[in-house]
Amino acid sequence: MPTDASLASWLRLTLIPGVGGEAQRTLLKAFGLPEAIFDASMAALRGVIGAPLAERLLQLDDPTTAEIDAALSWASESGNRILTLADEDYPQALLTSADPPIVLYLKGRVELLNRPGLAIVGSRNATPQGELNAEAFAATLAAAGLTIVSGLALGIDAAAHRGALSAQGENSGSTIAVIGTGANRIYPARNHELARAIAQRGAILSEFPLNTPPLAANFPRRNRLIAGLAKGCLVVEAAARSGSLITARLAAEVGREVFAIPGSIHAPLVKGCHQLIKQGAKLVESAQDILEELDWHIAEAPLRGDTTGGAIPDSAVAQLLAVLGHDPCDVDTLAMRAGLAPDALLALLLQLELDGHVANLPGGRYQRLQRN
Repeated sequence: MPTDASLASWLRLTLIPGVGGEAQRTLLKAFGLPEAIFDASMAALRGVIGAPLAERLLQLDDPTTAEIDAALSWASESGNRILTLADEDYPQALLTSADPPIVLYLKGRVELLNRPGLAIVGSRNATPQGELNAEAFAATLAAAGLTIVSGLALGIDAAAHRGALSAQGENSGSTIAVIGTGANRIYPARNHELARAIAQRGAILSEFPLNTPPLAANFPRRNRLIAGLAKGCLVVEAAARSGSLITARLAAEVGREVFAIPGSIHAPLVKGCHQLIKQGAKLVESAQDILEELDWHIAEAPLRGDTTGGAIPDSAVAQLLAVLGHDPCDVDTLAMRAGLAPDALLALLLQLELDGHVANLPGGRYQRLQRN
């Protein structure tokens, strides 16, 4: 672990305005450690990165002092770490990417960074079935020994983190949330309690300086870390134009496996998944499919079976589930299929919803839920 003085030099290199990641890596390649960069002459620096950036590095009025002090204070708190490229705990998987961050801010379990992981991503506006799928896949894969990596967004990301936290056995809590803000800020606010649980039992990771707000440009950059940390990337639900597809593309570019869950041809949120499958992603119907594709030795923790939740339905409910099928259906169409009066149909649908068999979707439609 670097000393405060050494870590301060790493932080200073990353916090000077205008000196981006490419310039930082060029300097490290030329001079070695950050201390040597700041000890170099103006002429030497000019020869590597040009005069304007060299002048920024050696300016007498250092604008980063307060930020460095705040970061060192944050890192001194229990559970917090700032990792550099020279740190033995730095995630080795990221070193194979074209743009590894110079420093990483971590809150939680540092050992998870170098354990095999599986990224699970998808729509923020996920369907109830999509969230169930993400949670169930994550729980099974975490129980099998894989660390679940996602982005702490609403919808599929949050469901994946919840699933990993719910895994049984010693792998419970094996999840990393890679965020697009500073490590001391949580976005979205609705996931604050989830973030607290991840920080306690898993890990929260960011490349952005403390107090960085949720800027739109940060999230595509975050996606490359999600892709780079994992052995593969599972897309649960995604529209035809989705940030999840960016993550999947980045995963493929660094040689990771890409998986996608198929769905109804009429559902907008699986268009992206079908697009990925056409492009060569592995179609998966269960977590077992992923484990077999990765040739993963399954841990002793039992895999979740196929369950539907709730009490076993009686014959009337079973008949209604059969005619409902697996695509969303409006009440009028369902009444015609089932041959039921509206009052009787709505009573059965309420029972099914309370038992976790169906979800009430916007527009008065209902969809059957299945748990993997």
